[in-house]
Amino acid sequence: MRIVPYGSDHRAEVLELSMRAWEPVFPLVREAVAPFVYGSFYPDGWRERQYRDLAAVLDGELGNIAVAVEGARVVGWVCLRLHPDDSMGEIHVLGVDPEFQRRGVARDLMDHAFARSREAGMRMVLVETGDDPGHEPARRAYEAAGFERWPVARYFKDLSG
Repeated sequence: MRIVPYGSDHRAEVLELSMRAWEPVFPLVREAVAPFVYGSFYPDGWRERQYRDLAAVLDGELGNIAVAVEGARVVGWVCLRLHPDDSMGEIHVLGVDPEFQRRGVARDLMDHAFARSREAGMRMVLVETGDDPGHEPARRAYEAAGFERWPVARYFKDLSG
């Protein structure tokens, strides 16, 4: 496997693998959050919103994205944003094809992001994920890579009733 810069020719394959990767996550998210919250974020379903959001990242951040390639197949990707004012890199998106999960692809992509962040003079790297059951595998991967959890509370209030 090798990590290479993202090119627009990777777009369709990255979007397809991303949708497969998040397929098992969103049903568990839906069970874990208030219906008004889920409905607000995903009024047309998670697939439409997730596809649109990821396509916007791919189209808007060409220089910030790297893909993991096995043979000729894209098996994962990472979008790294740099925040020099905070001396921080941010793993904005990390996705791995389900067929290639638990094979070190995510770790290699994180290592790539760490190296790029160091080269840019950053002192730390941030990654965010959900605290719901669907995101548990992501939390385990980040903790195994040495990330330390920052306690955050996020609250939503339903204004419709």
